[in-house]
Amino acid sequence: MSEINDSLSCLVDGASKNITEGILLQELDLDLQNTIYHDYPNSTENDFICLDHLLKYRLAKIDKMILLKHRESIHVNNRLTHILTDKNFKIVNVNKHQKESYTFGQKVADKVAHFGGSWRFIIISICAMIVWISINVFHLFNMHFDSYPFILLNLFLSMVAALQAPLILMSQNRSSDYDRLHADNDFHINLKTEEEMRVLHAKIDRIIQKDNPDLFEVQKLQTKMLGELQQQMSALERKNK
Repeated sequence: MSEINDSLSCLVDGASKNITEGILLQELDLDLQNTIYHDYPNSTENDFICLDHLLKYRLAKIDKMILLKHRESIHVNNRLTHILTDKNFKIVNVNKHQKESYTFGQKVADKVAHFGGSWRFIIISICAMIVWISINVFHLFNMHFDSYPFILLNLFLSMVAALQAPLILMSQNRSSDYDRLHADNDFHINLKTEEEMRVLHAKIDRIIQKDNPDLFEVQKLQTKMLGELQQQMSALERKNK
């Protein structure tokens, strides 16, 4: 009589199984219950399913979770790839770009501005004026071509200043373009970094809020399966005794 009470019919194939070889649907989690109800609409929570068939549903649930994680990972990786390849986030080597875009006139302007703003130019200019004034005041080498107030010297200095000023302005304009390119490049770098940080934060949040609970659920399923297997082994040992 006890053997009859301890035997139940599996709802999948109707085979008679010992109660230790299966479980009632009401004892399963909702996801598994809904899946079984979908396959067997006439089943109820008091129906019995054997562990062999239940194993297929559990493995299918784990496969579904793995597939979902794989799709989510692909989505995140696609977002990262889009950020790395998007032209809006293109990073430019400013120094290389400037050198490749230099014209001959711009190179000359930069060299003149660099030389005109150096101590070497100031010292050479002072020395040249001292020599010029000394020659014309003291008649050195029997030369006297620009007497006081040194009109010719003033003319040369005015010519140098008139030619040097636009060249320096050209170099300053070039420097302004260089600064604007740097600022634009920094903006793209910051924008790219911000987007990458957002994706990485989303990935970390998904790991914390979704992946870890799912991992614990898989471990819980594994623990249940091991416990049920141990129960079956214990039942077989009792029968053999």
